[in-house]
Amino acid sequence: MTESPIYELEAVDVEYAVPSTSERVTGLHDVTLTIPSSGLTVLAGPSGSGKSTLLRVLSLFQPPTRGTVKFRGAVVSSSARRRRALRREAIGLVFQTPLDNLVPHLSVSDNLHAAAQSTRHRCDPDALLDRLGLGGTGASRVAALSGGQQQRLAFACTLARRTPVVLADEPTSQLDDGSAGHVLDAIEVLRAEGVAVVVASHDERLIERGSRVIRIRSGRVVAEHSGREERR
Repeated sequence: MTESPIYELEAVDVEYAVPSTSERVTGLHDVTLTIPSSGLTVLAGPSGSGKSTLLRVLSLFQPPTRGTVKFRGAVVSSSARRRRALRREAIGLVFQTPLDNLVPHLSVSDNLHAAAQSTRHRCDPDALLDRLGLGGTGASRVAALSGGQQQRLAFACTLARRTPVVLADEPTSQLDDGSAGHVLDAIEVLRAEGVAVVVASHDERLIERGSRVIRIRSGRVVAEHSGREERR
């Protein structure tokens, strides 16, 4: 049986007003696509292509100017309050800069507890840290971790929240090769848990791992293809 998509976008446009002028800039144009409810979907494209704008639409921060966005089969409300509630309950976010994902003055374990509590869950920090290759760091301050460790902790926090979807914007772009490799492993852990992971990236290592790749250029979807999972 084919699983239902977690996102469905129909003819989505995003336009931005240019301050102090009557001009408008197009961020996305006529985007129609679905995102499966599991696996790794990669939004690929050069800088300025619109992939981060699309990620903002999926994260419910950016309402479309035109078109329809559905989440789990239901049209997303135009109410900012309802979108905020849905984002809190069902969507995990990992930002590009590792420290933007975390509470620096808390310990590693306390960050995980705080993440779990935000969705009314409990977690076992030591077990989560072991799964993400961060065993033994629970009592450490976030600032004591390397950039790669901080980004892995961000993904651990999304596991603690138990959201059905995790969205990540260029999660490897500010990391060295070794640290980026550990983040790729963290994404594999989420994929194995059945989470729908959506990543905006031009990192070829991520693109190669994608179960689905959506290529974007000038605000348009120009190609879609299945990745490694479907080719097995």
